[in-house]
Amino acid sequence: MSYADLRLEELRYRAEKAGDMLQDCTVCAGSCNVNLVSPSHFVPQILEALVPAAEGGLKIPLVYNTGGYDSLETLALLDGVVDIYMPDIKFGSDEAGKKFTGVPDYFSAARRAVKEMYRQVGDLLVDNNNVARRGLLVRHLVMPNNLAGTREIMEFLAEEISSDTFVNIMDQYYPAHEARRFPEIARRITAEEYRQAVEEANRAGLTRICPG
Repeated sequence: MSYADLRLEELRYRAEKAGDMLQDCTVCAGSCNVNLVSPSHFVPQILEALVPAAEGGLKIPLVYNTGGYDSLETLALLDGVVDIYMPDIKFGSDEAGKKFTGVPDYFSAARRAVKEMYRQVGDLLVDNNNVARRGLLVRHLVMPNNLAGTREIMEFLAEEISSDTFVNIMDQYYPAHEARRFPEIARRITAEEYRQAVEEANRAGLTRICPG
């Protein structure tokens, strides 16, 4: 057996083991979904692992939990596979994204990605127990001095996605790691800043706002 054959067998084994783990989620008490966190760079492996998992009876929703900076090529591979997309939209301008993350086109890329996610799964649907089954759920972290561009994000969602977009507006920003390099984000947000962010969502016409 050649080295290439050995590597292929190793990859198949890993996919089967990952598939077994995904399948186990179906029988775990209280498991409502499989939550794939920051999965963009593992999509080929995830798709491979889902084959034995689906054959073994995986039935609970698959959640794609992402920072929002996803390529359309990657999302095309997930069409018909992912049940719930849960992206962050961190910044409402490319300028802010470049300054604080080093990514030159964050908001432009996130807009394209979220549009494609919505095309695939639509608005968030919940069952009789209020458990999400399918759809789009967008998260947005409020930052000091409105540097995240909350208004632009909420207007984008209401006008270009759906006024029924489920939006989780989060208040837990904490200035960790290198945030202290930037005085404008080197503090927690105030109650008034958070109130204004929620008001921006209401003003934009969004109807499904989840605070906290």
